Amino acid sequence: MKLEFLKYRAAFLTFICTLLVLLWVYTAGSKLSDFAEFKRQLANQTFGKNAASLLLWFIPLSEIVAALLLLFSKTRVFGLILSAILMCLFTGYIGLVLTGYYDRMPCSCGGVLKDMGWHLHFWFNLYFLFISCFGIWLYGLTEKNWSLTGKS
Repeated sequence: MKLEFLKYRAAFLTFICTLLVLLWVYTAGSKLSDFAEFKRQLANQTFGKNAASLLLWFIPLSEIVAALLLLFSKTRVFGLILSAILMCLFTGYIGLVLTGYYDRMPCSCGGVLKDMGWHLHFWFNLYFLFISCFGIWLYGLTEKNWSLTGKS
C-alpha cells in the first residue's frame, strides 16, 4: 500500500499545487479587481490604520507570490511553505473571530469567500492549510536535496 501511494506522490503534489494556485490567483484577483471595496473592508478591521495600509498591499502581493512560487519546480517548496504560513494566519484570524476576540467581525476576503459564513470559512481555510502542509511533506518525499530539511 505504501509503495502504491509513493508511486503517485508527484501527481498528488501537482494536484495540491494546482488547487493552491487557483486559490491564490482567485483571492488576489478578487481583491485587486475591486480594490476600493477591499480597501474599505480593511479600514473596517480592528487592526488600526497603519496595519490596514500595510495589509492592503501585503495580502494580495503575498497571494500572487505564493501562486508564482508554486508554478515552478525549483521554487515549489517555498510556495507551499508560504501557502501554509498564509493559511495559518488567515485561519488564526478566523479562529479569533469565532471565539469573540474582536468587537466586530468584518471580512476582507474576496469573491465568493466573503459570502461564506465564519464557520464554513474556518473549515475551508483548515482544508487548504492541511493540503499545504501535506504538500510540504510530499515534497520532502519527492526531492532528495533541499536545504530546508538538511537533507543531502
